[in-house]
Amino acid sequence: MDHQADSSSTPSFQLDAAVPAITTERLISLDLIRGIAVLGILFANITAFGQSFTVYFWPPAMPGGATEGDKIVWLAQYVLIDHKMRGLFTLLFGAGMMLFVEKAWAKGEGRWLQFRRLVWLLLFGMIHYYFIWFGDILQLYAVWGMVALLMMKWKAKTQLLVGLALYGVSTVVQLGGFGAQYYIATNPEFAEKVSDKTRKSAAEAETKALKDVEEDLKLYQRGSYTDFVRHQILEETDENIGGQVFGLLETLSMILMGMALYRFGFFSGAIEESQMRMWGWIGLIGGTAASAALGLWVYSAQFPFHLTFFVFQGTMMAPRLAFVLGLASLLVVWAPRLSQTGLGQRLVAAGRMAFSNYLGTSIVMLFAFHGWALGLYGKLHRIELFGVVLLTWTVMLLVSKPWLEHFRYGPLEWLWRCLTYGKLFPLQR
Repeated sequence: MDHQADSSSTPSFQLDAAVPAITTERLISLDLIRGIAVLGILFANITAFGQSFTVYFWPPAMPGGATEGDKIVWLAQYVLIDHKMRGLFTLLFGAGMMLFVEKAWAKGEGRWLQFRRLVWLLLFGMIHYYFIWFGDILQLYAVWGMVALLMMKWKAKTQLLVGLALYGVSTVVQLGGFGAQYYIATNPEFAEKVSDKTRKSAAEAETKALKDVEEDLKLYQRGSYTDFVRHQILEETDENIGGQVFGLLETLSMILMGMALYRFGFFSGAIEESQMRMWGWIGLIGGTAASAALGLWVYSAQFPFHLTFFVFQGTMMAPRLAFVLGLASLLVVWAPRLSQTGLGQRLVAAGRMAFSNYLGTSIVMLFAFHGWALGLYGKLHRIELFGVVLLTWTVMLLVSKPWLEHFRYGPLEWLWRCLTYGKLFPLQR
């Protein structure tokens, strides 16, 4: 692996032209940040693995009621993890796309190679969604990555500005849409101005959410694996398609930003370290403070349904972007030194095997929680679920590094590479 260039002699970040990215086989910063992100995504997803998705955003839906520990862990996750790790992962996906295509161009290949790569990713994502877990993000990356391919030759400045614009539209749409639902449910005068159907939907939302919990418990605790697959195909396909459409604003915007930042030299040390540190701390502190204020608003109000849903889904966009860009900036600065430590080397290895670790985690959780397997679904509170996270993190960090000492790629990275190029690559070193 190649290290980042010394930032002391590199130019400042300018928007008028892209700084040529340092051509390396791998960028240590991308692998390190990806390793942190894939661990963080497990922490974000663990409640939806072990409980109904309703419990994921609304602690009182926990079977038997939420403990104080559930509420505190929800708050910590909301401030530091939820939405943010996915945002970081998406930013890295855009940067990785650009790096892959640059190397393809250098070998005389075109964007068609990346398109084939994304087609296979879409297939992996569909298998993940329908046969393993409903919380798949691979399909989003594949679908909107294909769209981003059409924008690959845009100027870096254009990619960045369009990405920011799409993200801004998404922020307004989510704030307005979820804000309207909250206002209808909590303001009778405003509710009188909307249709009966809209007013009824808002009034029944909490009851429907609790019913969803009951149905999920029945499916995942007492249903067979065949029941789960049948449910995913027959009942959740519309939800799956709707989720892909929703990614137009949120996912595509961050893919474009990741592509642009890569071309500006953000990940390769081409921006002055003092600027990276300054904007990194501003973004991280600002995003954390805003998320903490919103989370404490919900916590102090004791998690009323409509307020919790509004804050969790409607207000998170702006704080998330500041947090993600701030954290990414600081990790790029710290990467050369951190990657030399024992923990850093294991995080880099986990990042190089992020695809295998992401899907592998879902497979492990499938067997851990479904009733036909270990049957832990609906039985663990958030603190206990965090124990599952710590155990899984330990396994990922212990296994990834020795695996890569003996093999060239992670198992799924190798399979994806072979399918993309249409030939068999050597796996063992």
